[in-house]
Amino acid sequence: MERYDLIVLGAGSAARDGAKMAAALYDAKVALVESTRWGGSCPNVACKPTKAYLVVADLVHEINTIAERLGIDVGPARVDMARVKARKDSLKKPQPKWVEDLRNEGFDTYAGEAALVDASTVRVGEDELTAERILIATGSRTAIPPIEGIDEIDWLDHVSALELTELPESVLVVGGGAVGLEFGQIFARFGSRVTIVDALDQIAPRSDTEAAKELQVALEEDGIEVVLGSFVKSVRRDGDEIVATLVPREGEGSREVQTANVLLASGRAPNIEALNVEKLGIETHKLGIVVDEHMRTTADGIWAAGDVTGTYQFTPIAQYQARIAVDDMFGEDAPAADYSILPTAIFTHPELAGVGLTEQEAEGCETAVHDLKHVQRASYKDERRGLYKIVYEPGSGRVLGLHVVAPNAGDIVQGFSLALKFGATVNDLASMHHVFPTFGEAVKATAEKAVPRMAMMAESDL
Repeated sequence: MERYDLIVLGAGSAARDGAKMAAALYDAKVALVESTRWGGSCPNVACKPTKAYLVVADLVHEINTIAERLGIDVGPARVDMARVKARKDSLKKPQPKWVEDLRNEGFDTYAGEAALVDASTVRVGEDELTAERILIATGSRTAIPPIEGIDEIDWLDHVSALELTELPESVLVVGGGAVGLEFGQIFARFGSRVTIVDALDQIAPRSDTEAAKELQVALEEDGIEVVLGSFVKSVRRDGDEIVATLVPREGEGSREVQTANVLLASGRAPNIEALNVEKLGIETHKLGIVVDEHMRTTADGIWAAGDVTGTYQFTPIAQYQARIAVDDMFGEDAPAADYSILPTAIFTHPELAGVGLTEQEAEGCETAVHDLKHVQRASYKDERRGLYKIVYEPGSGRVLGLHVVAPNAGDIVQGFSLALKFGATVNDLASMHHVFPTFGEAVKATAEKAVPRMAMMAESDL
């Protein structure tokens, strides 16, 4: 039996950050156990490869829509899926290299399915490992919605979609969150006919409603059909195509959609089945393992971090949670998790990004909105769809939320998240210096609309 100071279950973003911090700051002897994919989802099948596809989609779109207007003579751009996939594969680190690098950093690695024997013992195949501390960071996978016939078709998800070598004629995307929207636009700009369906009445449900509607219009102008307030009741194979039956969430009026592929993007399921969490008294909920503000589970000596907790399933949050967990394991007076100022982005074009409260969340708030079409930088590439929205407190003017639909919206919101953290007001934003011409300067213009003495000047600049 091998003894360690910390056993980490998983090898993704949370797992690796936690392991590195434990070794670097606390001189801990650490073992990493991975059953599926060394490096986790982000560099292998999620963030990195997906964004590589988005770059291709944006470039194809620009060549085919604005190059001629800008004075560039080009022929129609066409996507070669096999070459796009080959380039994506070239960006990834090979699995043996992941293991080699982790071992060179001083970690012991174990390949296989981990099972918790008790609160200090892990079994991996024939090996038994023991430690006073265990971090569960096993991540998540695509959740399969309750669709009749779904097991009888070869559906796609964000992993298998990146393995296609031929462009599908059409794709039905189930889910209007970040994954569904990004892949929907990728395939639409590659040349597929795309339909996105979601049971809710808004795409990007965590986003500000007005901002989400602006993005929806932009996607529809890309040729994407967006069907909201409906769910996929059933799917069946009909020759070379799949027939999906869409049913409104309320009322009647089902319809059938014929598609070449169905892409599932309606949620995530935690990877916990093999861990024996019930046996150890580890409390779970629908989205994963229950943790407190220090990432402690309900079993002493066991922490959890990342997607497996079901809490804000983003790579930076996985890393953040792992560091909190390790500080709590080895240190004293470890900080508690705080998600109150959390910038997020969906990397469509335009991007949809936000930080702080939405208008719907901030009761009794006031708002100021500025259209992207009035931003000088937008005119250079004929950008027409987008907006900037500030949610602020009446009287004090304290900024409660910032929501941006624009190119580089994620970069803009990330920078201004610090302003929210330190209690900036609309007057602060309206009075700041800015770089011209940028997409970011529109935040200042938006804030000016909330400051009476500047509002008249802001309108006159339009």
